[in-house]
Amino acid sequence: MANSKTPRRAHAPVARIEPVRTTHHGIERTDNYAWLRAENWRDVMRDPAVLARDIRDYLAAENAYAEHLLADTRALQDRLFEEMKGRIKQDDSTVPAADGPFEYFISYEPGAEHPRYCRKARGESHEHVLIDGNALAQGHDYFKLGAISHSRDHRLCAYSTDRKGAELYTIRVRDLRSGRDLGDALEDTSGSVEWANDAKSFFYVRLDENHRPSSVYRHRLGTPAREDTLIYDEPDTGFFVSLSRTRSGRFIIVNAHDHQTSEIRLIDADAPGAAPFVVAPREPAHEYDVDHRGDHLIIRTNRDGAEDFKLVKAPLASPGPRHWRELVEHRAGRTILTHFVLGGRIVRLEREDGLPRVVILGADGDETAIAFEEECYQIGLSPGYEYDTDIVRFTYSSPTTPAEVYDYDMATGERVLRKRQDVPSGHDPADYVTRRIFAPAHDGEDIPLTLLWRRDTLIDGSAPLLLYGYGAYGLAMPAAFSTSVLSLVDRGFIYAIAHIRGGKDKGYRWYAEGRGANKINTFRDFVSAGEYLARENYTQRGRIVAQGGSAGGMVMGAAANMAPDLFCAIIAEVPFVDVLNTMLDDTLPLTPAEWPEWGNPIADKAAFEAIAAYSPYDNVANRPYPHMLVLAGLTDPRVTYWEPAKWVAKLRAHKTDDTLLALKTNMKAGHAGASGRFDRLHDVALAYAFALKVCGGD
Repeated sequence: MANSKTPRRAHAPVARIEPVRTTHHGIERTDNYAWLRAENWRDVMRDPAVLARDIRDYLAAENAYAEHLLADTRALQDRLFEEMKGRIKQDDSTVPAADGPFEYFISYEPGAEHPRYCRKARGESHEHVLIDGNALAQGHDYFKLGAISHSRDHRLCAYSTDRKGAELYTIRVRDLRSGRDLGDALEDTSGSVEWANDAKSFFYVRLDENHRPSSVYRHRLGTPAREDTLIYDEPDTGFFVSLSRTRSGRFIIVNAHDHQTSEIRLIDADAPGAAPFVVAPREPAHEYDVDHRGDHLIIRTNRDGAEDFKLVKAPLASPGPRHWRELVEHRAGRTILTHFVLGGRIVRLEREDGLPRVVILGADGDETAIAFEEECYQIGLSPGYEYDTDIVRFTYSSPTTPAEVYDYDMATGERVLRKRQDVPSGHDPADYVTRRIFAPAHDGEDIPLTLLWRRDTLIDGSAPLLLYGYGAYGLAMPAAFSTSVLSLVDRGFIYAIAHIRGGKDKGYRWYAEGRGANKINTFRDFVSAGEYLARENYTQRGRIVAQGGSAGGMVMGAAANMAPDLFCAIIAEVPFVDVLNTMLDDTLPLTPAEWPEWGNPIADKAAFEAIAAYSPYDNVANRPYPHMLVLAGLTDPRVTYWEPAKWVAKLRAHKTDDTLLALKTNMKAGHAGASGRFDRLHDVALAYAFALKVCGGD
């Protein structure tokens, strides 16, 4: 294995310094690298070629330098890529989902990067390819299929595509009998589509000039997009709009929301020209979602102190909160994650003490829980297309158990295995150990940790360890099976997930204690988790590789500032590290919607000071730093490319050691990186090769 002391100083890019001074709340700040933010960023999202030459040259220099630093890992990257690719079934497909006379499913051809959307007659074996992502991707550097939605009469299919990575989707409609696209083409959409029941029109969301999903339109087939009917226009720039559908098929759901508040309107799918009606007017910090059964709505809500949510029933004719009747009470620490109605039953997914479970509420009021035995695991629900059914489908996996798809008969309790994830190169769960442990936080809280290692790995402090963290937006990190992680674990790494505050792994309180003014808890939890793992001899200080992306990349930057000697290396993927500058820029796509999560530093001095105290970019100092690999995407609308670019430029100017610092910007992709199922593995292979290089191993 190559030495991490590879000569590099002569080649390291040096970003020019152009001080930009700003003052907020009487506090003056200087940003030496603000020039890396392209003034024409909106145009760059649509056409990366218009990026200013000096910015492009700097990013290209960083890419060349990253290639130089990691050149001695090229063979290892190739081996890792082939290993990970070998664990993916080439000709895979999903379990077909029935809808009337047909069954719909996704399939892959051997070697293909993109999925095919298919169907077959119910109970038959012959398949018909409706949408072929590989054919559509030809000639494009980046391609991603978005939503795919067939009409209720099964004659048409609306689908959306993104060809830049900027999440600007174009919607088209295919005639499923002829296989040809109609003339309809709707640009600058969020990608989602919901059909009216007459199959003559559909609803979609347009993005505004600042890349925000803000307006719902109805499109009638065969008419120009300029004639589409505006159904709803969100006036608050801090609220985004999304579309979905009740399981009954009766209503289109228009959800205007930020990270803490929602307001839902329903459109009668049988009367698409009728005006939508509001279920419950928005109230600060009230989140709710709905499904439909008969003459009632079934609502998941955190109103009236139900911070971990409860289920209520409301009459369709008067659905406001005054008429809500409780169905499932609130219980602190038991978070109801989602719910839907199938026939006369209500199915919900909930989490308690970090572990999920499925619970079915029958029409008679009796509840049935679907039980699992492993120490840690993940469950996903797939409600399917049909409403009047006794079958609910779910997917189960754990760090050691590949994904299993089950159909559960809610009437009989019978559980039928429909598919087990195939690992073509072989996988024996008995070769691995997974554990769920708890690390003490600085304030006495217990931080859940999910661990995975090979059974023959010594737990004596000698093993390197990769510690993954996220901790934001109330999102819990799943303890799921990953074919990629095995490439590290098989080389002696311990893999750990820190379920830190900012997620809802332990309920809403866990989220509230890791956002806004409490955000520092997220970073301290991550550091505490690493210190505990070293103290308990799972690894040792300086043998930990920390990894996180997006908001988890913020955790990486903060942890590097707070405890640089704890970590051997940091892998920061599309990291949200220039937090204060981004939250001060209300023209950026996500900023207004993010203020409830982080605070509004424009209007609130306390929020300004709190963010300034932890923002990784603002707190870079003259000190040693761990080895760092930073990944970015040029057309990323969520974490703009200049955040990691500025951060790396500042780190280069201030770090006092000779550790590796590499920035790789994908010039042809956005937040999610490469879109193909195999192409994306190249970045994973790069990250793992970097970890192995700095920790030793091959």
